[in-house]
Amino acid sequence: MLNYNKLAAAVFATFVTLQAPVFAADAKDPVVAKVGDVEIHQSELDLAIANLDPQLGQLPDDQKKVAALSASIDVKLLAKDAAAEKLDQTPDFQSHMAYLRDRELHNAYFKAHVADAIKDDEVKARYDKEVAALPKQEEVHARHILVKTEDEAKAIIKELDAGKDFAELAKEKSTDPNKGDGGDLGYFARGRMVKEFEDAAFALPVGTYTKTPVKSDFGWHVIKVEDKRVAPPPPFDQVKDQVRQLVMRDKYLELLAKAKQESKVVINDPALSKAYDDAQKQQDQAPADDVVAPDAQ
Repeated sequence: MLNYNKLAAAVFATFVTLQAPVFAADAKDPVVAKVGDVEIHQSELDLAIANLDPQLGQLPDDQKKVAALSASIDVKLLAKDAAAEKLDQTPDFQSHMAYLRDRELHNAYFKAHVADAIKDDEVKARYDKEVAALPKQEEVHARHILVKTEDEAKAIIKELDAGKDFAELAKEKSTDPNKGDGGDLGYFARGRMVKEFEDAAFALPVGTYTKTPVKSDFGWHVIKVEDKRVAPPPPFDQVKDQVRQLVMRDKYLELLAKAKQESKVVINDPALSKAYDDAQKQQDQAPADDVVAPDAQ
């Protein structure tokens, strides 16, 4: 049996700082519970659910809903008593609320001017730019036949010289698991295969096979090159989310740079100031995935 009180206690620490504003009751934001005269609206419950601890986020939806509602009720109960004691007027509370306000305004500004402002054509344009900057990388499409001894490999080469089909010989004689595909390895770039195999494959003209066996740690190979090409870029649909992160990163950093020009940042502690400057330099040079951006939800 799930202990909802324990779940509610676990979500309290995160929920208490993320309460939603009170909305007027209407059909789109119904009241789901009342604590005395204080109403809890669906919008507040949705926010509580969205901000559950990640461990509780794995619960079934009905259990998450109950856990969040339990936490919301607990918060309303004690918030009323706290207000009666004027704890909301203490300097610590006011300072904390000011910080939360600034943080949420920061996130809202990010959402309005970065996350929601990015257009699909901007993402596609950035993809095209990144693709154009990619270094050209040769790929080889090869087949191989793997055997245990050099003599076996030499005998296979003789059969190829006599006109035997490479794929059929691979199915018949290769010890590699891909023998059923006629030894087909598909396209690969440098760095994907062991050096001896790679050197031989990239040196072969298209349509030819090795005239001497190639030894590696796996055994003896006979290799045929079917095709060579410049590696195609990853399809846009496959990487558009990563490209969107690049665009978001740049827009976010541009906003910060503009804001810093308008408002000079002064840090009184010299050591802390240097550490901050170093961190900013690292952020400017970091890949998009390493830059921490606010939540765009």
